[in-house]
Amino acid sequence: MNITKETIVGELVAGDYRTASIFKKNGIDFCCNGNRTIEDACLKKNINTQDVLNALLDVSNQSNNASGVDFSTWPLDLLADYIEKKHHKYVETKTQEILPFLNKVARVHGDRHPELIEVENEFKQSAGELAAHMKKEELILFPFIRKMVTSQTDNKLFNPPSFGTVQNPIEMMKHEHNIEGERFRKIAELTNNYNPPQDACNTYRVTFSLLKEFEEDLHFHIHLENNILFPKAIELEEVLEK
Repeated sequence: MNITKETIVGELVAGDYRTASIFKKNGIDFCCNGNRTIEDACLKKNINTQDVLNALLDVSNQSNNASGVDFSTWPLDLLADYIEKKHHKYVETKTQEILPFLNKVARVHGDRHPELIEVENEFKQSAGELAAHMKKEELILFPFIRKMVTSQTDNKLFNPPSFGTVQNPIEMMKHEHNIEGERFRKIAELTNNYNPPQDACNTYRVTFSLLKEFEEDLHFHIHLENNILFPKAIELEEVLEK
């Protein structure tokens, strides 16, 4: 892929996930706010566009794709299944693992580190909102995407959904992704980018490590949807409507 200052951040990461490391290093959001040019993203962060371009080109020219998988080539129904079985399951499992840890460190260390109480509250809210968000995808959006794939592969009649167009639930999901993106930016700030203080006990350190891992998985999860699944679903619907 030819990388220029006009290249769209999310499209670049969708084509080569190795480039995500450069955006992460420079604090550029490639998932929730991936629909921007590299130049616009750099100007927003007040960083040198050419330096970022050079780093992206260096990474892109390396021989192997670090993600190991080119998700942009997957059939949409397979990608929806993967997101649901891997990333949705991860969120369900890890929220239940992290919440007791957060409760304990906030209770024990909250007096000296009151930011922990705020982190716990933010994560509790995130756990509830993500659970509801994923159910909407699993019960409404993903089944319709699978139905569109079947219509195309089996050459069956395509019936428009009751919600009008696939773009309607997609816009809602993207809005909810933005909310979680902002929430985890706040959590990262409150935790000094998940770096525990010197007086932190082992539970404190494990909790921050789990939170960091959770955020990284959520970023990739949202990237797969915002930058690959959703745009391709919109394209497929347009093809079926012709």
